Amino acid sequence: MTAALTLEAATKTYDDLHALAGLSLTVEPGEIHAIVGLNGAGKTTAMKAAVGHTALDAGSVSLFGVLTADAGASEFARLGFVIDQPFGYPELTIRDNIVHAGRLRGLGRDEAAAAAGVWIDRLALHPWARARARELSLGNRQRLGLACAAAHEPDLLILDEPTNALDPAGVLLLRDALVATAARGAGVLVSSHHLDEVSRIAARITVIHAGRVVGTLEPGQVDLERRFFDVVRQWDAEHAVDLSPTARNAA
Repeated sequence: MTAALTLEAATKTYDDLHALAGLSLTVEPGEIHAIVGLNGAGKTTAMKAAVGHTALDAGSVSLFGVLTADAGASEFARLGFVIDQPFGYPELTIRDNIVHAGRLRGLGRDEAAAAAGVWIDRLALHPWARARARELSLGNRQRLGLACAAAHEPDLLILDEPTNALDPAGVLLLRDALVATAARGAGVLVSSHHLDEVSRIAARITVIHAGRVVGTLEPGQVDLERRFFDVVRQWDAEHAVDLSPTARNAA
């Protein structure tokens, strides 16, 4: 089966900052792949490269088996993502934002309206459905961003720290949405600082550090935070000469 996403030996440098240093990973159809790491590890840079927002210095990115350099509208239409800031036109309502997001991804008018209803239900946004995005709390803007990214039922969903600003109810809704997305056969790549939370839903957990993959964690293990820091500290101890303090701020 062709991977939904493949990063191969991805390298990206900003002046003397090594954001990515040969990072390789895949996301398979129907799986939730979580990436975890300290601030500056390279997670966001990797995701931006995956969606075409950052050009690599070396290495490659493929969507559904097609190099992004060769990918066209048909490949990118199968992608949904939230990186940095959630999508949302501030002057539009929640419902209209989701409709427009669906239309931008190729849904017909009726399909987009139906998708808006589905995601308003799924993310419990009914009380704010007619509120303008600029009036929303940060947590509800995060929910709106997810709804807009997923309205067209993408085959690959990429989310950078999606639980930021979510309350416990929002985290549960997000979890259910991601599980449902993977269950219909889509690949999901998600970054998070909440190790216990991603452990509940991820098929794979990859540790990224200093711009590369340095280990994996087994979902469902106890004391994942300690295991995570063990992996990072072991790599630091073995590669102390290669790791500059500025590298941690690259992503």
